[in-house]
Amino acid sequence: MTMILDESLPDDDVLAVCALEPMDGRRDPGPVGERLGRVRCGRPLVYPVPAEDLPPVLRRRAERGGERYAGVIFAFDLDVLPSGERYVGARLDVTLADPGARAVQLAADGDEFGLVRGEAASAAALRTVSATRSRPGLLRRLSRRAGTPRAWTTGVLSGTFGWVYDDPRGVTLLPRTYGMHALVEMPGTATDLCGVLTVRAETIDRTLMTTAVTFREPFTGADVPAGAAVRMCLAADVVGYSRRGNTETEEIQRDLVRVLSDARQAAGIAESAVRPQPQGDGQFTVFPTGIDESVVIPRMIAALREALLDRDRGRASDKRMRLRVALHRGLVKETANGWVGTAAIAVHRLLDSPSLRAAIKDNPEAPYVLGLPDVLYHDVIAHAVEPPLPADFRPMTVDLPEKDFAEHAWLTVGTPR
Repeated sequence: MTMILDESLPDDDVLAVCALEPMDGRRDPGPVGERLGRVRCGRPLVYPVPAEDLPPVLRRRAERGGERYAGVIFAFDLDVLPSGERYVGARLDVTLADPGARAVQLAADGDEFGLVRGEAASAAALRTVSATRSRPGLLRRLSRRAGTPRAWTTGVLSGTFGWVYDDPRGVTLLPRTYGMHALVEMPGTATDLCGVLTVRAETIDRTLMTTAVTFREPFTGADVPAGAAVRMCLAADVVGYSRRGNTETEEIQRDLVRVLSDARQAAGIAESAVRPQPQGDGQFTVFPTGIDESVVIPRMIAALREALLDRDRGRASDKRMRLRVALHRGLVKETANGWVGTAAIAVHRLLDSPSLRAAIKDNPEAPYVLGLPDVLYHDVIAHAVEPPLPADFRPMTVDLPEKDFAEHAWLTVGTPR
């Protein structure tokens, strides 16, 4: 059975309660809204996102032009339908009042902007976690829900945008409570965010819509907790390590350390800035804060590919050193016995995922396969101008019920020479 979160908005969080009206103008008998239902529209939560927490492309824009950026959480609840009826579609549309304001990122769910299993996997998501301390129900709404369709988004890079949830095949069950996240760009002089929103709902036989609801919300603070930071993590594992003899495994361990070190240094990461954790046939590394991932990731992957191909040139196929590699990003903290945090666990879940294992097995000439989460794909890869490019990746879902882990992610297969 699919569990659907139906935690209604508290009264203090409600901006307006609106009747759902049929879009064709026909009304059922009885008072307006009595049989058609209502929508509880939540007060948008608006909080500042400083330039240092933005993806590299937006960070450079903020530093050049002085624009301000805000994270925004929108929410709404649909009425419970009479027995035998169900929702087959829901939609939220937002129009910002300031002509200089626009949505620069729209997340289909928490995975996409960096909220993985309720914890931050991006600097912007860390701000979100902090901003929702007084309204934790909003944060829970952003978590991805198994068995429900992901939203598809409209209007990114404009002042009119939205999220659409539907299941035209009628296979999955739509929830009646919703939360969605946007990253909004505004003029540097802006002190609040205002606009209008509308909600549309579809049942089996009719389409319903609310009247426009006006909102105006000031910025609120979102301080980052002390003692932890958002960092990128890498995990790597040698394919077929256990089948090697002792002499060969000793050589592979030595070469693995060298290859990964060379790749990091080629990307501008000094060895003094990291403390890799050896794991026999693998390695786990947490990168320093403040790196430009749009530079580090392509340079590191290109250098890794070249190092692996150089190492294996002239070797028989069963003597090559091929790798599964995973990247993740999130809030981590170094403790007495290593790193703790969701990203430190999630990067190993991606590394050991059936999809990555199948990809390296199905591509015997590939020097590596790489997996990374939604947040890194959309922040970095989607804007890449040098390999790996967006077209090099394909989506995957890592669903490990035994580990209580599920995440949408992406993989790419390294090309042989």
